[in-house]
Amino acid sequence: MYTVLLVYLAVGAVAGVLAGLLGIGGGLVIVPMLVFCFTWQGLDPAIIMHLALGTSMASIIFTSVSSFRAHHQRGAVRWDVVRRIVIGIFVGTFLGSCVAARLSTNFLKGFFVLFLYYVALQMLTGKKPKPSRRLPGAAGMFGVGNVIGVVSSLVGIGGGTLSVPFMIWCNIPVHHAIGTSAAIGFPIAIAGTIGYIVNGLAATELAQAMLGYIYLPALAGIVVASVLTAPIGVRMAHSLPVDRLKKIFAFLLLAVATRMFWGVIKAQGWL
Repeated sequence: MYTVLLVYLAVGAVAGVLAGLLGIGGGLVIVPMLVFCFTWQGLDPAIIMHLALGTSMASIIFTSVSSFRAHHQRGAVRWDVVRRIVIGIFVGTFLGSCVAARLSTNFLKGFFVLFLYYVALQMLTGKKPKPSRRLPGAAGMFGVGNVIGVVSSLVGIGGGTLSVPFMIWCNIPVHHAIGTSAAIGFPIAIAGTIGYIVNGLAATELAQAMLGYIYLPALAGIVVASVLTAPIGVRMAHSLPVDRLKKIFAFLLLAVATRMFWGVIKAQGWL
């Protein structure tokens, strides 16, 4: 048991440093690392991806608080945007977790792999949408919140890779888009965690240290370590060539995505 906890502390430490250093969402790091750890630990293969997504969502509850508080103190959170999008976020994220609970681990892995490729290519090209329009009305914001919430719940992230480009496209300055995205990550994590707990209760047992699709030892290790190491990553960001490191990390994401894709191919018996 102690070995397992040490492994998850290490996962959290790596995720925290990378989040602080590169400004990436922890889920992009946590989910694939949890998949490998759960496989090594011998957990039920049929729910490994569900556990990774649910545990990642639960960890974001804790890590997002310190993030959006820091942005709020700098006046970088557009709370008017948060209020307009939050209902759509809640509905979309919860529905997405309900859908995820009914999908196979291999399908979820495949979807996550495609998303990793998208993020990696975005980081390599450095492309950002041109500010070309204003925020949509109530119905439009609800729809956008739905899309961000559904995708976030299917890949176990706080939604920054989707919400930041959307807000930049809608003429919100980059630093406000990032700060607002950090605040949006909190309701995404809450709704996703609730969804993965509710939908996972019938498939898991609390005696196995699981609360629905949340694996509690992993959650504890990740939260403790990532909260402690994220400030280290932030300090490193001021002394290291972050743009170059992002490109290196993008290649790492491509390698992880390819490794997971190969696992899906083997599991499906396509080779």
